[in-house]
Amino acid sequence: MINDTKKPSNGGSGASGGGGFRAKLDHYLYSGEKKHVFAGMVIIGCIFGVPWYLMTRGAKHQSHQDYLEKADKARNARLSTGSSTAR
Repeated sequence: MINDTKKPSNGGSGASGGGGFRAKLDHYLYSGEKKHVFAGMVIIGCIFGVPWYLMTRGAKHQSHQDYLEKADKARNARLSTGSSTAR
């Protein structure tokens, strides 16, 4: 076509600074302004940081060997009490 410029998909004029959510989002994502980059880093940090914090605030991590020993102890206790009762 003759004019291959990008036209706004929301029907706005584009050049007058108007636009919907998508236009504002594109501006924030692709502007490269320091405040937008910092805000993006904060948002991504929160997205990954909050679940990480919630997962690691519990009990201390155990090694695989500790887990196996604990499971063996529980299994032996369960089997020893189960064998004394008649089925």
